[in-house]
Amino acid sequence: MTTEELRESLLMKPKNGLRQLTAQQREEMETYCKGYMAFIDACKTEREATAWAVREAEKRGYRPFVPGMDVKPGDKIYYNNRDKAIALAVIGSESLAKGINICAAHVDSPRMDIKPNPLYEDGEIAYFKTHYYGGIKKYQWPTIPLALHGVVYRKDGSVITITIGEDDNDPVLMVTDLLIHLAADQMQKTLAKGIEGEQLNVLLGTEPLEGEGADLVKLNIMKLLNEKYGLIESDFLSAELTVVPAGRCREVGLDRSLLGAYGHDDRVCAYAELDALFAVENPTKTAVCILADKEEIGSVGISGMQSQFFEHFVGGLCDAQGVKLSDCFANSFCLSADVSNAFDPNFPEVSDKRNNSLLNYGVAICKYTGSRGKGGASDASAEAMGHVRTTLNNAGVIWQIATLGKVDQGGGGTVAAYMANRNIVTVDAGVPVLSMHAPIELVSKLDCYETMLACKAIYLA
Repeated sequence: MTTEELRESLLMKPKNGLRQLTAQQREEMETYCKGYMAFIDACKTEREATAWAVREAEKRGYRPFVPGMDVKPGDKIYYNNRDKAIALAVIGSESLAKGINICAAHVDSPRMDIKPNPLYEDGEIAYFKTHYYGGIKKYQWPTIPLALHGVVYRKDGSVITITIGEDDNDPVLMVTDLLIHLAADQMQKTLAKGIEGEQLNVLLGTEPLEGEGADLVKLNIMKLLNEKYGLIESDFLSAELTVVPAGRCREVGLDRSLLGAYGHDDRVCAYAELDALFAVENPTKTAVCILADKEEIGSVGISGMQSQFFEHFVGGLCDAQGVKLSDCFANSFCLSADVSNAFDPNFPEVSDKRNNSLLNYGVAICKYTGSRGKGGASDASAEAMGHVRTTLNNAGVIWQIATLGKVDQGGGGTVAAYMANRNIVTVDAGVPVLSMHAPIELVSKLDCYETMLACKAIYLA
C-alpha cells in the first residue's frame, strides 16, 4: 500500500456535515428546524414543554397511561408526571423482557425563579425577588428583556397560567445594572461577584397609586395583577413563577446556519427525541422517550430523573405483559440526549480540540461527562459505544466524538448516571452548543437535524 492508501484506510478524516448533505437532506433539515423553532418559542419552561408534548401526542393517537391497562404491539402511551415531566412509549412487537430503547432528555433550563414572598418596593420602584435556578453567569442577566412564565394556585383553589412579556404588545421585565460612570468598585470584582444573586431583582414598575401611605407602587402592581389574574399577595406563596429571556428563536449568521434561543439546553434534544418518536410505528423493541425535569439542579425531586416516576411507568407496562421490571431494564439501552460544548475559537484554552465537539459535525457522542476524574459520570463501556457507533453508521447519521473540555478545567453531568444506576446501558449524546447556559445559546441546524436522526435510529435499533 502507498502512504496515501494507508492514510485513507487507517486514519479518521472528519468532515463538516454541511458538505455531506444532499439537496433533499438540506430541505428536510430546514423543515425540521422550522418545527423546532416553533417548539422552542412555545416551550420556555418544563411545564410548557410537557403540555406541548401531551397535545402533540394526543393528536397522534397516544393515550394516557393507567396502571393495570392492557398494552399490545403498536400501542402509543404517555405518562404525564404532574405536568412537569413526561414519558412516552410505542409498544414493540418483542416482549418487554428483551428490553426497551430509550432516549432521555430534560426540559428544564437555567433561569430565575420568583421567591415565595417576592413583591417589594424600594425607592418607589417595585420589584420581584428571585432565586436563580441552575448554573448561570449572573452578570449576563441584567439589562436584557425578560418574561414571566408560570402558574399560580390561588386562594380559592383555582390554578391559573401566567405569561407576560412574549406577545409583541406585552411589557417586558428587566434587571438593572450599575452605570459605568459609578462602577469603579464593581469593575474590580471578579465576574462571579460583579452581580450578586440578591441583586437579581426584577423591575416591575414605578407608578404609584393615588393616595397616602407607604408602598403605593407595590400596591399598584398588585392591583394590576388582581385586575387581570385575580391575584392577592398571599397567592405568591403557592405560585411557581419563573423569569426567562423574552423573545423568539432567531436564525443566526449571514448564512442562517445557526439558531439562537433561550433554553436549547436541553429542549433541543427533547424536541429531537419527540419528533423521532412520532415517526416510529410498530418498532421491534418498545421505544420510550423521556422528558425529565430538574436536571439543572441534580435531577432531584418528584419530577427529576432520580425519582421513581420512570419505574412507575415502565413497571406498569411490564406488569401488563407479565414481565419483571428488572429483566426489562437489564436488557435495555438508553441514549442520554443532552447537549455538549461546541469548540469556541474565542476560548480555545479550555478545550482539548482533538476531543471536543465542533459545530456542523453532527450529533456529539460522549463516552463520559462528569468533572475532573470523571466524577459523576456513567462512563460508557466499549460495547455500549460500539452499539451506538454501529447503529448510527448503519442509519447514515453524521456524528462525532465529544468530551466536556480539558480534564482539570471543570465539567458537568447529565441524566446518564441515573439511567445507568437502573442497570440500563447508557451513552450520552446531543447537540453541540455555543454559549451554553447563557440567556441566548447557539446551535447548528445541521447538528439539530442529525440528533433527531440519531434518536430515530436508536428507537429502531
